[in-house]
Amino acid sequence: MEQNNLGGLGTKPTQKRWFVLFLVCLITFVNYLDRANLAVAAPFLSKDLRLNAAMMGVIFSAMGWSYTIMQIPCGWLLDRFGPRLIYGVALVGWSLITTAISISSGFRSMIAFRLGLGFFEAPAFPANNRIVTAWFPSKERGLAIGAYTGAEYIGLALCTPILTWLLIKFGWRSIFITTGLIGVACAFIWFAAYHDPAKFKGVNKAELDLIKKGGGLSDTVVEQKKVTWKEMKYLFNSRQLWGMYIGGFANAAILFFFMTWFPSYLVSEKHMAIIKVGIYGALPYLSAIAGVLIAGKWSDWMISKKYSLGMARKLPVIVGLLLASVIIGANYSNNVNVVITFMCIAFFGQGMASAITWALLSEIVPKELVGSCGGTYNFITNLGGTLSPAIVGYLIATTGSYAAALVFVSSMGLLGAFSYIFIIGKPSRILIPD
Repeated sequence: MEQNNLGGLGTKPTQKRWFVLFLVCLITFVNYLDRANLAVAAPFLSKDLRLNAAMMGVIFSAMGWSYTIMQIPCGWLLDRFGPRLIYGVALVGWSLITTAISISSGFRSMIAFRLGLGFFEAPAFPANNRIVTAWFPSKERGLAIGAYTGAEYIGLALCTPILTWLLIKFGWRSIFITTGLIGVACAFIWFAAYHDPAKFKGVNKAELDLIKKGGGLSDTVVEQKKVTWKEMKYLFNSRQLWGMYIGGFANAAILFFFMTWFPSYLVSEKHMAIIKVGIYGALPYLSAIAGVLIAGKWSDWMISKKYSLGMARKLPVIVGLLLASVIIGANYSNNVNVVITFMCIAFFGQGMASAITWALLSEIVPKELVGSCGGTYNFITNLGGTLSPAIVGYLIATTGSYAAALVFVSSMGLLGAFSYIFIIGKPSRILIPD
C-alpha cells in the first residue's frame, strides 16, 4: 500500500516526480506550439495582411520584447508564490491571447497580441527549472530537463504538418483558434493535478528523501519565501553565470530562427510548395528531439560514471553549438535534400545544447534564488531570441536573400561554444553566506 509523505521509512520510493515531469512536458508542448504557430501561418498571413519581410521580423520579435522584460519579475513571483499559481495563470493568459490573434487585422494588432503572448509566456521556463530542481535528484535531472526540452520540438515536429493542413483547409486564423483552445484545456489539468513536493498527494517520505539526498531541493524550495535585494547581487557577479548567459543568448538566437523564419525560408528562398513545407519542415524538429534525448542521456551517463560535472554538463552543449554552426552550409546548395540535411544537423545540435543548459544552471544556482536565477538567465538568453528574428528580417530586406541571415545564425553557434569553453570554467554551486 502506498505511503503518504508523513511516513514510510524503508519503503520503496513513490514515482510521483515522473508524473510531475509529464505535466511539465505537456505544458511546454503547448507553450512552444503557441510560440511557433505564427511561423507556419506567416507565408499566408503576411500576404493577407500586406506585411513585408521587415515588418514580419518586427512581429516575430515582438513576443520576445515583453517575454524578456518579464523574466526577472517572473522569477521573483515564482520564488514568492510558487509555480502552481504563477504557471497556471500564465497558461490561461497566453492561451486566450493565442486565440485572439485570429482576429488580427494588420501590423499594429499583430504587435499588440504578440506582446501579450510574450507577457504571459514569460514564467514558463523559470517555472520548469524550479519544478525540476525541486522534484529531481541530480542524477536524473539531465533526463528530466531533456524531456521537457524535447517537448518543445515534439510540438513543432508533430504539429507542423497538422497546422499546415489547417492553414490550407481553413485559413491561417484557424491555426490560432485551435492552438489557443488546446492551451485552455491544459490549464484545467494543471490546476487539478500539480502541487509542490511537500503538498503533493501520494508522494511518500522515501521519495522526498531520494530527491533531497540526490541534490534536489524538495524541502528547501518553498512557497512564500522572501528574497532580499542583497541576495540578488549574486545573479550578476558570477563568472559561471555570465558564461551561461552568453551561451544561452547565442543558443536562443539559433532556436528563434527555426521558430520564426524557417518555413518562410523554405517557401521564399528554396521555392518549396507549402504542402511540402509541412512535411520537410518537420524533419529538423525531429532531429532536434533526437539531439535533446541523446544529450540528456549522454550527460546523465557521464554523471553516473563519475566524470566531472563540467565534462558531463558542458561537453554536450559545446558539441551541440558547434554542430549548429554548420547551418551555413545551406548557403552553398539549392538541392532541397542537401539544404534540409544541413538544417537537420544544425537543429540536432541546437537541441543538444538546449537539453543540458538548464541542467547545468540547476547545479550552480544558489538554492535561495532558484526562480530568480532562472528568470535572470531566461531574460538574457531571450534577448537573443528577441533580436534574432528582427536581425534576420532586416538582413533579408536589405540583401534580398537569406544568405547573410544564415551567416549570422552560424556565428551564434560559434559564440555560444566559445562561452562554454572559455568563460564558465569549473562549475560549482554558488553559495550565499549567512
